Amino acid sequence: MDLAQTLPRREFSDPDAALAHATAIYDAGVAHLRRRMGEFVAGAPLAERVRACYPQVRIHTDTVARADSRLAFGFVAGPGHYETTLTRPDLYADYYREQFRLLLRNHAVALEVGPSAQPIPVHFSFAESDHIEGTLTPARRLLLRDLFDLPDLAAMDDGIANGTQEPAPGPDGIAWQPLSLFTAPRMDYSLHRLRHYTGTVPEHFQNFVLFTNYQFYIDEFIKLGHELMAAPPGQDPLFEGPGSDNDYVAFVEPGNVITRRRGEPLEPGDFLGKAPPRLPQMPAYHLVRKDRAGITMVNIGVGPSNAKTITDHIAVLRPHAWLMLGHCAGLRNTQQLGDYVLAHGYVREDHVLDEELPAWVPIPPLAEIQVALERAVADVTQLSGYALKGLLRTGTVATTDNRNWELLPHPGPERRFSQSRAVALDMESATIAANGFRFRVPYGTLLCVSDKPLHGEIKLPGMANEFYRQRVNQHLRIGLRAVELLRGEGFERLHSRKLRSFAEVAFQ
Repeated sequence: MDLAQTLPRREFSDPDAALAHATAIYDAGVAHLRRRMGEFVAGAPLAERVRACYPQVRIHTDTVARADSRLAFGFVAGPGHYETTLTRPDLYADYYREQFRLLLRNHAVALEVGPSAQPIPVHFSFAESDHIEGTLTPARRLLLRDLFDLPDLAAMDDGIANGTQEPAPGPDGIAWQPLSLFTAPRMDYSLHRLRHYTGTVPEHFQNFVLFTNYQFYIDEFIKLGHELMAAPPGQDPLFEGPGSDNDYVAFVEPGNVITRRRGEPLEPGDFLGKAPPRLPQMPAYHLVRKDRAGITMVNIGVGPSNAKTITDHIAVLRPHAWLMLGHCAGLRNTQQLGDYVLAHGYVREDHVLDEELPAWVPIPPLAEIQVALERAVADVTQLSGYALKGLLRTGTVATTDNRNWELLPHPGPERRFSQSRAVALDMESATIAANGFRFRVPYGTLLCVSDKPLHGEIKLPGMANEFYRQRVNQHLRIGLRAVELLRGEGFERLHSRKLRSFAEVAFQ
């Protein structure tokens, strides 16, 4: 499909007009693919290859912009040519509009929007309810790749985010630098993976994400979510007092099962959800706000592999922050079961990110996140000063990929943990923080000590159950309170300059 004639490349000085043109290109391309795919499934012969390409935005600047030095994004690194492909303008409309606005403000150059040369894989054009390929015969399925573009992994690698991409000159002789961390195919790939892993569509994900490694937290989140939906407008069963939030309008569970807030009008899509016969690998639950600044909570299970997998995909949604709330082993004799650990550093022995982010790269604490988490603990527990220090300890968290690290020959990893000054150990937190650093997503970790294996206090069923009853509700409320505080900071302040390289893309 030649969109260059019907929707040619144009220059824009208005972000809304630029977004409208990109949307028209994308919608026309997807409609073309769906129509021709429908014909193919119906058995019609196709005489030529079917193709549609993503929209693209480009800018060229000859000067070094004197952008506000306090900003972490919204400007390019220096003179040159920059571009990125775009996808799902319906989902990313607010995000794209803001990135366009900042580029126009900081560089005073036109945005060039038009069709790219990057094909849209036909799988990424399917609607949520489409299961077209499953209806094809084996022979017809083989013919599919001869007539349509399929996902190409070479267009989806994370070289931009990893800082390893070296753009080569294109057909026009120009080495175009990236405007965004992710190309459109990479984003589409992750959007489809999110459906698979979490059991909910990307449209429900919110801009603040909580991760946990225990189902107990999810059970409590579900309970609080339904309590909040049953509360009349203006009442907040989560918190009382200044800064509390009662703007949540829906609660979404796996299978896209939607419960609306009392008094909120129902929408046609509310009746399409259905609880799955079994939970997906990493089920997600969403407390939805109209501005998408609500809370998504994901049970990632135990281990760094899941932690990396889900953050690899949620990163394309460009959340404002993600936080780890879970259990850990306390490594200090002075700690008690139920104490909290606020991570300000990490020992990375998870090994799942070694190829993308070498272990020698430091993962710094982010001031806004640290302050919000500490204040949230104080607000929920009603402790302060010296009394708060008795419950909350700031220190290094070690993350290992060996669940039975205690069984290694002595002296084993405990010597390294001691040398690193680690105060707690788990299997996910450093992975989530490191991927936040890698993808420029603000991160933080607040853990709760559930056992002390170095001091003979291992988890036993009765002891663990009592611990869970006493601490899970409080710990979750601390996480929810931290999100309220972070939301009040404003997203421009949250996206720290600490996460940006000196040759950084413009898009947040």
